[in-house]
Amino acid sequence: MRLADYLDKDLIISDLSARTKSEVLAELVSVLAVKYPDLDLRHVTEILMDREKLGTTGIGNGVAIPHGKMDSIKNVLIIVGRSHQGVDFASLDHRPANIFFTVLAPSSVVGLHLKLLASVSRLLKDDTFRRNFITSVGKDGLWELLQEV
Repeated sequence: MRLADYLDKDLIISDLSARTKSEVLAELVSVLAVKYPDLDLRHVTEILMDREKLGTTGIGNGVAIPHGKMDSIKNVLIIVGRSHQGVDFASLDHRPANIFFTVLAPSSVVGLHLKLLASVSRLLKDDTFRRNFITSVGKDGLWELLQEV
């Protein structure tokens, strides 16, 4: 499975402006509005916030992988974001998160959802990839980097 096959350039934010966890989640979800106008973005954000209440998805090393399952989508959606200033995401290592991979999956595809989360987690454990992600120039630079995964 190639992670790149599940990515969409329109769902990349190269410079998040949000400063809090809830603002980051809302900003990440906001990119869905153009491609998926029927989605209730407030509901999507609530699903992600509800998941955060179970335990943080800030896994450390500047990485957060917010995720959730929804009945109202047919395919897995992955939103990628980067915050140059970093955001307190209640990460396990207590450091700010700069790299965000949000995974939304239909409720019916649990196996794929878990495989994608594992794939993203493995990828983001790589110091070189994280460094390249942070230093890539703009959305185009991130897109190029992500085409290799």
